[in-house]
Amino acid sequence: MLALRLTRGARPAVQLRRLLVALASAGTGFLLLCTLGHAISHPEDASGAVLRLAWCLTPLAATVHLALAVARTDPGTRPRPGLAAIGLGPARLMAVSAATTALSCLLGSMLALLFFLHLRGDLTGMPFDGAAADFLAAGSPLPLPAALTLLALVPVIASVTVACVLRPRDDRPAAARREARSYGRFGAYGRTAAREPFGAYGRFRVRQSAGEATAPRKDAPAAADEDRRPARDLSAGPGQDSALVVDPAPGSTLAVAPGQESALPPAPREAPKGLPWGIAVLAAGLAVEAYANRQGAAPATPLPAGLTGAPSVLVGWLLTAVGLAVAGPGLTHLCGRLLQSSRPGALRLLAGRVLMAEATRIGRPLGVVCAVASGTYAMVMLYDPTGPEVGPLTTLGLLIVTSCALATLLTAAVEAKQARSDTTAALLRLGAPATTLRSAAALRAGALLALFGPLTLVVAELAALPLTS
Repeated sequence: MLALRLTRGARPAVQLRRLLVALASAGTGFLLLCTLGHAISHPEDASGAVLRLAWCLTPLAATVHLALAVARTDPGTRPRPGLAAIGLGPARLMAVSAATTALSCLLGSMLALLFFLHLRGDLTGMPFDGAAADFLAAGSPLPLPAALTLLALVPVIASVTVACVLRPRDDRPAAARREARSYGRFGAYGRTAAREPFGAYGRFRVRQSAGEATAPRKDAPAAADEDRRPARDLSAGPGQDSALVVDPAPGSTLAVAPGQESALPPAPREAPKGLPWGIAVLAAGLAVEAYANRQGAAPATPLPAGLTGAPSVLVGWLLTAVGLAVAGPGLTHLCGRLLQSSRPGALRLLAGRVLMAEATRIGRPLGVVCAVASGTYAMVMLYDPTGPEVGPLTTLGLLIVTSCALATLLTAAVEAKQARSDTTAALLRLGAPATTLRSAAALRAGALLALFGPLTLVVAELAALPLTS
């Protein structure tokens, strides 16, 4: 009930994103049901039915990826003090996010089932009743358990993925977690370095009071007070007003100055670790495709849009797509670093720092978009007008994958905008004009397009080589 109330009371933009998830789930569920209809009408073609079901995994993965991105940007399931006060902590909010995702996907699955039944002619009352009766085996009874199993794939996989990704995590180091869970004698928090005999707590001046331990010594030099001066946190975002108190003592932490609204942001993240792995997987995929080009007697496998190729071509395409997705965050971080090179000004510095901070958030969806664009470009360049026409199911699958990839990228951009809202507000309070922020956003988009555009074209040309020869 709480998930229903949060779903109903969301803003129109959030409802639109959930509607996109429902539409993607409806399209994927309809493709799965069409696979079932083909298997019923052609019981002798078992391998063809399995191949059609395998091709449905790509729209399924794209739909789950979109559902996860929408769940991450849902403002109704963020931890808030009011919800925590009534017992809705991070774990229960994660369950609410998974339930909301399941509701959206179930709505799409119901729409897919209704549309499928109308095309079969089992339901009447619409202009296109029975339009695909021959293809969907309208004369044979529909196995309801199989249909419900296929329709339950998207809601179950999407909700489980959301629950696994959004589960509460403890970001502290392992040593700190062990120290937090350990207790000393008499309920004392933490452990002491050396064991003390029984009765030591009652001896005179064995334990200093908290005030005496933290009070400054009278013979301390005056320079120590000067060192505890307000300083500017260079690790905060550009223009972020974060006055600090620097403690010269070793092992001390940076404290937030009084009057600051939010906690300090973390230090600048290092370059994502996946760039070498992504480049290696991408190179392996291109090598597999080049090897498939030299295979003369390899068995052909039917591809979408009437294409045929060796099974190694499919493996190469899959490795290429995975490599682009893994290398996306590292390439985005590199793009932000290049923007700040060669004596940058305020605009380039702001755009580069934002790209470096958001590399992990928007890099992977951008890599997925590049993989989808390269695959679509290769199929368009290889399409033969004199060959078999592209069927409606192939068109629907390509539309679902492309739309989900673009919608996921836009949703990740919205999440990034929400994450840097404090930095944007601080810049506006400092007097930065709104045109500067818009120019920085345009500069980031242009830099990403200048890097990922040629990369997509090169990968698409190399991916099309095994099928052109």
